[in-house]
Amino acid sequence: MLFATAGIEVNPLIPPLVAFVISFFTSMGGVSGAFLLLPFQMSFLGYTNPSVSATNQLFNVVAIPSGVYRYCQEGRMVWPLTWIVVIGTLPGVLIGAIVRVVYLPDPRNFKLFAAGVLLYIGVKMIRDLLSNNAGSANKTKSENRFQEMVRQRRAKTAGQGTAGSAPPPVITVTRFNLKRVGYTFYDETFDVSFWGIFALSFIVGIAGGIYGIGGGSIMAPFFVTIFGLPVYTVAGAALMGTFVTSVAGVAFYQGLAWVYPDVSVAPDWSLGVLFGLGGMAGMYLGARCQKFVPAKTIKWMLAAVITITAAKYIAEFFGH
Repeated sequence: MLFATAGIEVNPLIPPLVAFVISFFTSMGGVSGAFLLLPFQMSFLGYTNPSVSATNQLFNVVAIPSGVYRYCQEGRMVWPLTWIVVIGTLPGVLIGAIVRVVYLPDPRNFKLFAAGVLLYIGVKMIRDLLSNNAGSANKTKSENRFQEMVRQRRAKTAGQGTAGSAPPPVITVTRFNLKRVGYTFYDETFDVSFWGIFALSFIVGIAGGIYGIGGGSIMAPFFVTIFGLPVYTVAGAALMGTFVTSVAGVAFYQGLAWVYPDVSVAPDWSLGVLFGLGGMAGMYLGARCQKFVPAKTIKWMLAAVITITAAKYIAEFFGH
């Protein structure tokens, strides 16, 4: 099948299959998988036009709602975090889209930028996993209690001969104002700075807009590493933030296509939808299975994939 905007020809079954596999695993950590779909499109499909960023965000728009729906069902959405991420990343994403088209149209330079973003996140996550500070201890304690609750619930439903149902809501928001955001997760209290998250969201939004992943995706590792929040509580918020900013990103890239008619800026709608349909199924199943996977396993998986992808991009940049 020929995808005219992307300028590539590929079997239509490959995009949804690849997106399904990637999204199933990454959605457990609150990441849509767009950051891995982009190198797949550029390196394996040969899609290197600036519009690849817009197509990546279109994938987010189609795929993410299923994962968010599942996290909402299980009572694991921290809505205050979601709104701060949306408000902070939205203007950054728009700025990032302009930077991508005007200053980083060359795929070689763009790959180096993408590698820098990914490498920073990967190293940060690995350092957090290897450390044994007090914040990590508290986080592990609450995450372990959640895992124990899930095991008990599975044993109970198995004994009754019924399918495992979603656990009851485990998050209670205790504070939400222009200074602090606080919530409890299995009797562990987490309290973070409103403006700290907002400022980081804005910066991340610019990087996410350039990279074509919405911005919220990068926030999930930052929530875990910098703010010390449990991965089980931030995945839904990060995905929802990615969805909202990706909608704006797709619209903005589509608008830029009128300003830069000689540059491939608008998304390839057919390719993006195919990726999105596979991602939709993958994210729903990933969100459903997340509670059965140890938190440390999820974090190591994300850290490994991110770091390897960054190293590959750096090697390609200096190998030419």
